[in-house]
Amino acid sequence: MDIPRIYNITESAHRIHNPFTPEKYATLGRVLRLKPETRVLDLGSGSGEMLCTWARDYKITGTGIDMSQLFSEQAILRAQDLGVADQVNFIHGDAAGYVAVEKVGVAACVGATWIGGGVAGTIELLAKSLSPEGIILIGEPYWLQLPPSEDVAKGCCANSISDFLVLPELIASFGDLGYDVVEMVLADQEGWDRYEAAKWLTMRNWLKENPDDDFAKEVRAQLTSEPKRYATYTRAYLGWGVFALMAR
Repeated sequence: MDIPRIYNITESAHRIHNPFTPEKYATLGRVLRLKPETRVLDLGSGSGEMLCTWARDYKITGTGIDMSQLFSEQAILRAQDLGVADQVNFIHGDAAGYVAVEKVGVAACVGATWIGGGVAGTIELLAKSLSPEGIILIGEPYWLQLPPSEDVAKGCCANSISDFLVLPELIASFGDLGYDVVEMVLADQEGWDRYEAAKWLTMRNWLKENPDDDFAKEVRAQLTSEPKRYATYTRAYLGWGVFALMAR
């Protein structure tokens, strides 16, 4: 069980696998008013940066599940490095369908709503692990401006314009599902640049170290095309944020 190899290569040096910065995660933890020993579930936890830093800074406990073996191993090492391995644990597995044995105060899926077949299904899944008056966190892209064509949407790595909503419509959709939006923290341009541009040096280094790998041709093609694609499309049209929801 693992994610496609290209992601394990391009994001192997990432601590955060979305357009957030460490400062954004710190802000999110602060505005949620996390109390010590709050239990947090993170589906699609990546390399564990959110859970590990919140365990250090806000004394939460938590569990993360991710399909990438590499990222899961990195999360365990990060917990050890920060001295919080007794507060958080990480499971290499499929987060789709995962329900916590013990109810949690925060149930999160930050950038992996495909595990529930989209936003609505992921919220429904997270709610199964949530204690009364708990908070659901959803990390999701949105259009900064509607793309003028389907080709532009595909340039943003979407299948079509309908994949995402503009921000007001995304916020309204949470209400349609029966949830109040009680906080939000949005990625900024620096976060997007750090998430996307950091992949390019990682790919270049990987190609230097693995010139004869069967996958090298694909990595080379991506390194050649990605900087222009990102600057032309994603940077102009796509936003990203984490939204805190409470059931009405």
